[in-house]
Amino acid sequence: MPAYDLLLRNGTLLDGSGAPRRVADVAIKDDRIAAIGAAGSLRGDNDIDVAGKAVAPGFIDVHTHDDTALIENPTMAMKASQGVTTVVCGNCGASAAPYVRLQNTPHFLSLIVKQDAFLSRTFAEFAGKVEAAKPAINGAFLVGHSTLRLSVMGNDLERAARPDEVATMRGMLDGALADGAVGMSSGLFYPPAMHATTDEVAEIARPLGTHKAVYTAHMRDEGNEILKAMDETFEIGRRAGAAIVVSHHKCSSRQNFGRMRETLPKLEAAAKDWPIAFDVYPYVAGSTILRKEMIDRAEKVLVTWSDALPSASGRDLRDVARDMGCSVYEAADRLQPAGAIYFQMSEDDVQKALSHPMAMIGSDGLPLDKHPHPRLWGTFPRVLGHYSRDLKLFPLEDAVRRMTSISARNFGLSKRGLVREGYYADLCVFDPATVADTATFENPIAPAAGIEMTICNGAPVWQAGKVTDRRPGRVLRLQELQKEA
Repeated sequence: MPAYDLLLRNGTLLDGSGAPRRVADVAIKDDRIAAIGAAGSLRGDNDIDVAGKAVAPGFIDVHTHDDTALIENPTMAMKASQGVTTVVCGNCGASAAPYVRLQNTPHFLSLIVKQDAFLSRTFAEFAGKVEAAKPAINGAFLVGHSTLRLSVMGNDLERAARPDEVATMRGMLDGALADGAVGMSSGLFYPPAMHATTDEVAEIARPLGTHKAVYTAHMRDEGNEILKAMDETFEIGRRAGAAIVVSHHKCSSRQNFGRMRETLPKLEAAAKDWPIAFDVYPYVAGSTILRKEMIDRAEKVLVTWSDALPSASGRDLRDVARDMGCSVYEAADRLQPAGAIYFQMSEDDVQKALSHPMAMIGSDGLPLDKHPHPRLWGTFPRVLGHYSRDLKLFPLEDAVRRMTSISARNFGLSKRGLVREGYYADLCVFDPATVADTATFENPIAPAAGIEMTICNGAPVWQAGKVTDRRPGRVLRLQELQKEA
């Protein structure tokens, strides 16, 4: 009898490819899937009968800000409880490395860093900190363009970078990619980078093509000028020779509701001759730092945290302003530094993006927020339960596909994203009938229902509604991924 470490018997296999479900046994040995057989065909001493439950690849959260959460909160309950086994960090231009000004964390980087000690001069140094923390799940890391700017240009950001500064940032990116970062992200919408030119970003990004790494973009505009911003994003990626991922694709503010009918065909057309993808989260509200420039584009604004007034956390900005006796704009200034949730998209647009065949799923959650957006804990079960099962927006097989194999392919996460013999044993066992998000805007910190087990690198990290004592997560380095491809 083969000595399997764990055998999942009689599960409904959703293998991540989009193929029709089938009942099967899945056996694990060490960190790999050792065998897949017809139901009842495999035998082992340590087996679990999962009849009636789905067995899928572990979900890949392609858009996170979990960079330092992997260190501070290595159980990663907010992700393991959703079936997530890999997170892609360093999005929207914000990463914890490489950063050479190792004191007084800039406001922008407070999205991902609360302790200066987690900022690191090199990616290798930061990756070492993650590995020392022994997180429960895997992390792949992008280098943030805004982090490079803050590191090289300091507070002198309201201009384009000089050629010597571009060269320095390009060298820092090249070094980080050599150390294992999987790409570069930009956030041209945000103050640290909004004065960067297209040329600046494209020139810094040139090492991406050499290393066969990815470029992800929180575009310069997701509202009135979204088509122009898409053109800029495509130009940067092409000039860098890199595959492109448009981050958290949306059409922001009421006057842009319905414009998915313009943006999705544009993405399709661009993807005909260049590798382009996008990610999306299953909510009509987004979350980031509190900016008064964003207030008017939102139907409602909730404060997620405020250093100046911690009691504002979780409250409507209008109510906070009323209590302060000032306008919402003045309140936004007085609450700084702070974060917020913005209700700014239409449900119809969200559904169009979610159901598009190019779409990947990313939570874009902010784990350091005191009162986070519910997407931090609820994204993946919400897609499986609300959108697939309840609304029947797409079949369950397709829901799993856009959380697994598409994501692994677009980010080069080799040997993950499919249930295949020889692939890493990253798996999620869930109940298709009961899986659901329970996190809400009022009570955002709540594990999902119906996630029976999350297995990362062969070890259960979430089981019976709680985290285990296993910490098998790894830093997924670019060169190692490419060797396995």
